[in-house]
Amino acid sequence: MHADQIDSLLPQTQCTKCGYEGCRPYAEAIAADEAEINQCPPGGAAGIEALAQLLDRAPLPLNPQNGFERPLTVAVIDESRCIGCTLCIPACPVDAIVGSAKRMHSVIASHCTGCDLCLPPCPMDCISMVPVAPARTWRQADRTAARGRHDARRERLQASTVPQSPQTTHEQRASAVASAIARAQQRRGTT
Repeated sequence: MHADQIDSLLPQTQCTKCGYEGCRPYAEAIAADEAEINQCPPGGAAGIEALAQLLDRAPLPLNPQNGFERPLTVAVIDESRCIGCTLCIPACPVDAIVGSAKRMHSVIASHCTGCDLCLPPCPMDCISMVPVAPARTWRQADRTAARGRHDARRERLQASTVPQSPQTTHEQRASAVASAIARAQQRRGTT
């Protein structure tokens, strides 16, 4: 079975509760027969059933070592207690947390997958997971949007680690300096 088909059935919360770095690595492990289909708490019984049907396997109960099925939740930051340390921002696999150093942070609730990964790094314990209101289940549209945000975040992080060529950087600096000198001379009326 191809990992793409398996991945399409996973919730894309990127929570790592399955024991893998995200939904795609878990899908690849299932495809390679290196992982069972019952390691995804956010997918729950319905997700296990869908994987079992796809893979023509018997459904299994959710492995309690990976967690338990629960209602859909989102992170909420108590902004009065947030010190702006920014430790929660890189922990979020879908860029649902916004803020800057020494400023309060907020969660974009519509982007939050409820993964809980922002909880451990918070030194102020000011993040809590609250049930989505009104209560609902994780939908295909949520899955698609979360996958898109996770992929965009991964690409952004990869691009930021690609070293720039020194020649390009030097040319950019030289151009910026030349432009600044020209503007200063123009203001002074000299050329």
